[in-house]
Amino acid sequence: MDLLDLEEYDFALPEEQIAKFPAEDRAASRLLCLDRSHAQIQEHSHFREIATYFKPGDILVYNETKVSKRRVFLHSKSERIHEAIFLKPLDELASTWECILKFRRKLKLGDLLFLNSESSLHFRFEGKMGELSILKANRPLTEEDFEVFGNIPIPPYLKRLATEEDEIRYQTVFAKQPGSVAAPTAGLHFTEDLVALLQSAGIEFLPVQLKIGYGTFQGLTEEQLKSKSLHSEEYSLAPLVASRLTNAKRNGQRIIAIGTTSLRVLETVYEKESQIFHPGEGKTDIFLSPGDHILSIDGIITNFHLPKSSLILLVSTFAGKNLIKEAYGYALTNQFRFYSYGDAMFIY
Repeated sequence: MDLLDLEEYDFALPEEQIAKFPAEDRAASRLLCLDRSHAQIQEHSHFREIATYFKPGDILVYNETKVSKRRVFLHSKSERIHEAIFLKPLDELASTWECILKFRRKLKLGDLLFLNSESSLHFRFEGKMGELSILKANRPLTEEDFEVFGNIPIPPYLKRLATEEDEIRYQTVFAKQPGSVAAPTAGLHFTEDLVALLQSAGIEFLPVQLKIGYGTFQGLTEEQLKSKSLHSEEYSLAPLVASRLTNAKRNGQRIIAIGTTSLRVLETVYEKESQIFHPGEGKTDIFLSPGDHILSIDGIITNFHLPKSSLILLVSTFAGKNLIKEAYGYALTNQFRFYSYGDAMFIY
């Protein structure tokens, strides 16, 4: 099987169209609606207008993950600052961690990194795992610890430090379960008022969980293209939610994913032949690209993604490469804002 040609999913994005800060109001982002069956594009000035596209019985599936404050600034004895993003623990005690670590070339095995001069907490550099690093703390770490000394790990392309506003706006109104190092950004457009309005109109909201890893910001490798697998992420689907989704699918109700992370869960657990969503917990490295068939959903709400990324491949799988290319061309020409804090697209 020939490898995908990523150049077909490339485009030039002006720096000024990368949204560096969130819109003043969550639901005030712009909206581009993409009708797959008629190959039509419709623009709306406010995301809240998406309500006109839903009907009673529709189910919106959201990722209830919460972004953990896993971005930590550590100091070496030479006073060099090493930014670390703590991805996941490698032991049951949660003292040894897989991290993204800046300036690791300046470190030797066994070197210590300190939180600050007043804290007894320190970390030992234990080595490398490819592009990742291993840090071992002198005691177990908890989510409460990160809440105290960590920062929200906003995307690297924002090229700035996180602010107090980010602590609120880089979380969705659905955020409940900690453990992600990136937000399920399609959910950032929803407000509590909009959710209440849709529920009163007969729209149902159901949760899934996917702990989003930093791989969502990393470029695709040749090995990933060959193996058709991505970075692994932990997911969970409750039995009651799985049953509700299965019944909805069999009854012909529309299932709409809020974001690519929700879709990754649904496609992982969906058995196409029997139309069953299987509950449970696990890890998924699912890689969806043109040529695959996405049958778990009838629509997806998503943002505008990085060129040559797994996410633009995913939406191209659902909507078709040519239609996505046309929609992105429209968005570029009409000054839509891109990436995590950018505008939204509804594909149905």
